[in-house]
Amino acid sequence: MRLRTLAVAMTACVALAACGTSPKDRAISGAGIGAATGAVIGVVAGGPILGAALIGGAAGAVAGAVTAPRHE
Repeated sequence: MRLRTLAVAMTACVALAACGTSPKDRAISGAGIGAATGAVIGVVAGGPILGAALIGGAAGAVAGAVTAPRHE
């Protein structure tokens, strides 16, 4: 079960990784990536999955909103 959850979360992270040209887009994709990562950490650590997903989602949304895309 944990391996399947990890695989689903990693697939979601890869699918969302290329999203975001505006701060709003980056905040939304960051929230998704953060929530998935937080849920995986909650599963692996044996903690509350929903709480870990909420914290990860909030952190990802903030990180996505305050960063700028890097174009070279």
